[in-house]
Amino acid sequence: MLIRLMGLVTIEHEGLAPLHVSSAQAQVALARLVLERDSGTSREHLADTLWPEGLPDTWASALRGVVSRVRSCVASPLQQPGTTPLVSQSGRYLLRLPEGTAVDLEAADVAVAEAEAAFADGAHTVVRRLAAGALDNLRGSFLPAHEGEWAAGVRERVEELRLTALELASLSASGLGDEHHALRCADEAVRRAPFRESAHRCRMTAHAAAGNRADALRAYHQLGEVLAEELGIDPAPETQAAYLELLRAPQPPRRPRSCASGRAPADGLDPVLIGAFEALSPPLR
Repeated sequence: MLIRLMGLVTIEHEGLAPLHVSSAQAQVALARLVLERDSGTSREHLADTLWPEGLPDTWASALRGVVSRVRSCVASPLQQPGTTPLVSQSGRYLLRLPEGTAVDLEAADVAVAEAEAAFADGAHTVVRRLAAGALDNLRGSFLPAHEGEWAAGVRERVEELRLTALELASLSASGLGDEHHALRCADEAVRRAPFRESAHRCRMTAHAAAGNRADALRAYHQLGEVLAEELGIDPAPETQAAYLELLRAPQPPRRPRSCASGRAPADGLDPVLIGAFEALSPPLR
């Protein structure tokens, strides 16, 4: 079973049609109950999430109505023999999911953490697979029509996961010699977070790994202009160090593009680029 919280909240069960939660308030309530199922969610916190602008006078009865809709939604797909999927206990709501149930945001979180570990080991092929899986689970937006502190906090976490996955995907593609994919992922990260230096360093790495040192240096100068004009600051020391490493390194030969089958020419950077690659690799958290 898979619960998707990105986009329209959906419960997918093998062999059954996906169950789309149509009520906007039920989507919000189910999302929080799913993400906090280990500890449970208090009535007050759930109410504050549903009505971030202020609780209605009859919020207690209104909350019971929303919880009733959630209970109706999950009764069939999440019901297990002898159990109730959503219970109220000591002023908290507890959602019990069947064993083996996956949640897209949690799966993405695990994949990114594993990709970071694989990247530290230089396993670029593994990194690429894990990052791609994380990005697939992060398609869409988290409760895009709902405001409030809790939803905004989750969206910030989602965006951090997405950016980290894009950076890892770019760096692994550079290590595998896939210039196109490395640049595409780096450019997407820069577009989403124009002041995020680690994304710009990924762009520099992609150009350098492809043998385009001039483009890598140009990417650094573009970052410097953006930071100076918008924030009045200089690039961070690690970004400046990567720039100096590029200046010192001899001009490497241009890397061949990966073949049509998608297989890279080598699982790693050319030796002449190893130093620059290590300097350019960002702290991802």
